[in-house]
Amino acid sequence: QLQLVESGGGLVQPGGSLRLSCAASRFTLRYFAIGWVRQAPGKEREVVSCITSSGDSTNYADSVNGRFTISRDNANNTAYLQMNSLKPEDTAVYYCAGRSRSSCVMGPVTLYDYWGQGTQVTVSS
Repeated sequence: QLQLVESGGGLVQPGGSLRLSCAASRFTLRYFAIGWVRQAPGKEREVVSCITSSGDSTNYADSVNGRFTISRDNANNTAYLQMNSLKPEDTAVYYCAGRSRSSCVMGPVTLYDYWGQGTQVTVSS
């Protein structure tokens, strides 16, 4: 089955930037839509962004629209989430999730079939 590994999380000050990466193995990523999902302490998982399998369409949650950018490089089997102007409320574990469809969905999270282990993003001064 598709395996996903996230990297790039860490501690950043408010207003800073981070770039998360999601490396895929076992299957070629181009057959899967990808979502970035976050879970803050005490809250449910939420899809913050998704991208179609071909990369021709993206969606963003209102809370991150204009600050985050999702992208993918199917040739290198990797997806990315560029996060700018980070806020303390962006603090969460961020997961890369794959869907065995070409279409992009912003939820529910149960529509995603494959998950990485998550990477912690902490926004704090």
